[in-house]
Amino acid sequence: MTKFAYVAFVTCFNEDETINFDATRAQVRRHIAVGNNILCAGTNGDFSALTFDEKVKLTEAVVDEVAGKVKVIVNAGMPATFGTVKFAREFDRIGVDDIAVITPFFISCTQDGLERRFKTVADAVKMPVYLYDIPARTQNHIEPETARALAAHGNIAGIKDSGGKQDTLEAYMAIGREVDGFDVYSGPDHLVHWALQNGAAGCISDLGNVLPDVLARIVSCFNAGDEVAAAAAQEAFTAMRVDLYALGFPPAMVKCALWVMDHSVGASRQPALLPNPEQDAQIRAILEKHGRLSA
Repeated sequence: MTKFAYVAFVTCFNEDETINFDATRAQVRRHIAVGNNILCAGTNGDFSALTFDEKVKLTEAVVDEVAGKVKVIVNAGMPATFGTVKFAREFDRIGVDDIAVITPFFISCTQDGLERRFKTVADAVKMPVYLYDIPARTQNHIEPETARALAAHGNIAGIKDSGGKQDTLEAYMAIGREVDGFDVYSGPDHLVHWALQNGAAGCISDLGNVLPDVLARIVSCFNAGDEVAAAAAQEAFTAMRVDLYALGFPPAMVKCALWVMDHSVGASRQPALLPNPEQDAQIRAILEKHGRLSA
């Protein structure tokens, strides 16, 4: 079974915090060039800071630029199921490949409430729906038992696990082995190769924004049966992760590292972390160490 690499794609902004569509399209082309697929409007894409119209226009631009060359998943998740369905139907209309639905943030949910939410969205659209679990950011976690119940739904295609716990990922992958058509995508960047070896359909990576070629190499080498090369690429990927994420919050560090590499991506919308000279110097040193910038 062929495995797939996705990048949890950043949204690019101008200095006035409006979306920079030219820079965003350029980033899309950067990922297409190495064969990575795209998750649009996820955590790294500042999705919670975008308006309804902006998310729709962003998705339209990404789908247009991709033009079928790679796959596009877009996150429709909002705190309320009502708003999530509204987004999902728009993305269905646009023609994305799949729709991801993050667990509600701010609203505390029971497992029954989560199950109802995901079934409601999946019933409302034609495109396959992926559960999106990131409890550190939403304070709501999809328990494996709930994922197992949802796996029986005909339009729920799998789950993106961004919880960071290997035992949870293992539990999700056990469901994937038991239920045909329920794919598990690993989010933690240090577990990409391990997840592929243990049955994941692929990965959806934050750090792939900074190292798209290395991410693609992990997955392509694994698909080719070259475990040694895949492991070596994972080692390089993990080394960058350890150095960069030691400086702070991962999504912010990814965007700041990209900004050091290419100012056209802009900073994230406020109140997210802004670039600053001291931090930029540390990031530049890390990028130089890992061969992303010339010394």
